[in-house]
Amino acid sequence: MSSLRLGSTAPDFQADTTNGPINFHEWIGDSWAILFSHPADFTPVCTTELGEVAKLSEEFQKRNVKAIGLSTNELKDHDQWVSDINEVTNVDLRFPIIADVDRKVSILYDMLDSEEHDPTNVLDGIPFTIRSVYIIDPKKKIRLTITYPASCGRNFDEILRVVDSLQLTDRNKVVTPANWTPGQEVIVHNSVTNEQAEKEFPGYKEVRPYLRFTTLPKDS
Repeated sequence: MSSLRLGSTAPDFQADTTNGPINFHEWIGDSWAILFSHPADFTPVCTTELGEVAKLSEEFQKRNVKAIGLSTNELKDHDQWVSDINEVTNVDLRFPIIADVDRKVSILYDMLDSEEHDPTNVLDGIPFTIRSVYIIDPKKKIRLTITYPASCGRNFDEILRVVDSLQLTDRNKVVTPANWTPGQEVIVHNSVTNEQAEKEFPGYKEVRPYLRFTTLPKDS
């Protein structure tokens, strides 16, 4: 299988999860999805990460985003660990977690670690998953990939920020600058002529011919 790239169709699969069996594409439906893997249950960094995703559940819902976790642990481990996460991080974790015991999904999405990278994340030659993130749109296209080492917990506020950028730039002929957050200035897309920009983004600011800033209405 060729490597997954931005714009690739997210591979479909069937899997057992803490919320029951799923067909991935059917589960996504008309929503956006964030598929993210963690190295193992009952581990410290992963506990904080899944707790954070649970805390952000309302923010994901506002953006029509479904979250789904994955590791190579069995369902019974997931179920027991969720109780720990809820207690330790004071949440009510409801999103599904995939039990990828046979590593089929992990291989499909290239989520497995290597001994060369981190010998502590490989046991008896069998690799565990790393901290991979895939943002997938309703057309089932991959829009973002990020891979973190096992030692570094993810910033899920940043992942939400990227979702905001993707959804905004899908609706408007703009791109977002470095460190952009919702409500700040955006950049007029280079495919838009100045004449078009006058109509679509009245009052836009030209810093250079290739760099034009504008502010969008809140409901854009």
